[in-house]
Amino acid sequence: MPNPATGRNLPDLAATRETGGRLVENVMHFGRVLRKAGLPIGPGQVLKSIEALRAIEITDRDQFYWALHAALVNRRDQRELFDQAFHVFWRNPRILDRMMSLVLPDMEAPDAPGQEQDQLIRRVADALSAAEGAVRREEKPEVEVHAEMTWSDEEVLRGMDFEAMSAEEMELAKRAMARMRLPIAERPIRRFRSNPAGRRADLRATLRAQLRSGGDLMPLKRKKRLRRPPPLVILCDISGSMAQYSRMLLHFMHALTNDRDRVHTFLFGTRLTNVTRYLRQKDIDAALEQISEVVEDWSGGTRLGACLRDFNQHWSRRVLGQGAVVLLITDGLDRDGGEGLSREMERLHKSCRRLIWLNPLLRFEGFEPRSLGARAMMPHVDEFRPAHNLNSLADLASVLSRPHARRQEGVSEWLKML
Repeated sequence: MPNPATGRNLPDLAATRETGGRLVENVMHFGRVLRKAGLPIGPGQVLKSIEALRAIEITDRDQFYWALHAALVNRRDQRELFDQAFHVFWRNPRILDRMMSLVLPDMEAPDAPGQEQDQLIRRVADALSAAEGAVRREEKPEVEVHAEMTWSDEEVLRGMDFEAMSAEEMELAKRAMARMRLPIAERPIRRFRSNPAGRRADLRATLRAQLRSGGDLMPLKRKKRLRRPPPLVILCDISGSMAQYSRMLLHFMHALTNDRDRVHTFLFGTRLTNVTRYLRQKDIDAALEQISEVVEDWSGGTRLGACLRDFNQHWSRRVLGQGAVVLLITDGLDRDGGEGLSREMERLHKSCRRLIWLNPLLRFEGFEPRSLGARAMMPHVDEFRPAHNLNSLADLASVLSRPHARRQEGVSEWLKML
């Protein structure tokens, strides 16, 4: 197959497989490694990477690297993780034994990174070790024993910060969030339903019953007011300072969206994006893949005032009816210095029944909302809670399931400190 850039013949990937090469399988294997390490890699990206390799000089190390980079990386925060995984994966002797012996380029690992990348390397190592275990099971079938976590292991996981989790711990946490439920206290609505024990007389049903009986009898029918959970609106910050938490909390939002009706989810950084319809898909991987293509401001800055103004002007009347509950997930760091934020927070607070601010920074003891954005937001929230581990999400579920006061006592204490 000729290279359109150089005119030279390149090895065909299908022909390579027929002659005993395993490059296609190992590209798929590399995609699974990146997915276990935390990147939203799906079948579409793997197919794109294989197509990209068809168009390059496959023995050229730089072209091989950048072809996979172009197909598998779509955000700035994914570059370092991809770079670490690439150089480790394509040099690992256990994996190279299963590679195509003549086609793969000779990869050189970069210099060892600093201590600030220890958690990144840990996630790559965990993903690679899991992948190598899958390769060994292919070579020699073994009896697998499924062991559930012990009580102590589960307690440790529930109290662990999302930012400190390894790849395996993140997978366990995602499974736990998929089983979570958020039972919001039901509220009475305007509609009624026939009920013999109802307090209100149903005149229409009574007259219809009289006509059916020929007018001799008039049995009194009763009705009861219906109750249902109010709408839930989630506004989640996806800026650089919230990257790890928002990535995990997206799984929590997916579980909520598929567990109940009237859940609306918005992501914001420098702009506001409605991702409700994508999270309604049953397949979490397909949902995250579509969200990654639609959202353009991952791991950037945060313009809280501008994004809330966009929500208040274009979405509040559509989704905040019938006493909606709003979950605002952000650390309160605003690159605009809180400009216009107080006004928009006040409008949002008046438009909903309950406004809860979830802040991962509350995990630190002695935290005080001293930033300009936090100071502008605090007077207009009903509750101020952490959202950094599974325990904090479970506490949120218990709080929403019981009656509440309009203003949490802890918020009043924070206001005294400002």
